[in-house]
Amino acid sequence: MFWIFKKRFDFYRMLVNQTRKSQETLEALNAYLEKPTKDARNKVDFAEKEADRIRGNLVMALNASFVTPFDREDINGLSRAIDDMADYAKSTVQEMEIFEVAPDAHLREMAQAMELGARMTLEAVSLLSGDGPSRNERVGELLVKIKKTENYIEKKYRQALKDLFSASDIILILKTREIYRHLSNAADRMDEAANILGDILMKTG
Repeated sequence: MFWIFKKRFDFYRMLVNQTRKSQETLEALNAYLEKPTKDARNKVDFAEKEADRIRGNLVMALNASFVTPFDREDINGLSRAIDDMADYAKSTVQEMEIFEVAPDAHLREMAQAMELGARMTLEAVSLLSGDGPSRNERVGELLVKIKKTENYIEKKYRQALKDLFSASDIILILKTREIYRHLSNAADRMDEAANILGDILMKTG
């Protein structure tokens, strides 16, 4: 009887809210890279903490729910990938300050592309609760664009490394490489979110 009375949760809404906060974290990262002030850093931290809070609520809801709108593994996996995108935005700022690395053109280009990809991910997640061929077509288009964006970021990452290793300051090379890697990892997690969205689309379409 316990299972019968388990509460129903709006997982669509929670995923949308979480994705929006991840997108806002990446937007704040871009603002920080343009002007790395304490206030800009705090905005990144605040948005990431909000994304974490929503992620935590979603996990608790999964544990307390008997019925979910689609596979709970897909809900958790999508939420985790979206959370990682925000986490890498925060860690980018943290390590830039710890290592005293200034923003450069490569970081800005990768971060701008990540924020664009996050916006497209948000739109795709927002469409999940709909149905019909128009939903499937639009989400499919977005997933293709997200994957192209991930490829673009990886290309920029490799170019950034090439330019970086032409420098003579070994310590700066090592520190900056780690920061570049955070954005490359964020792009990987965005690609994973797109893969899971594609799986959800096939299962629910």
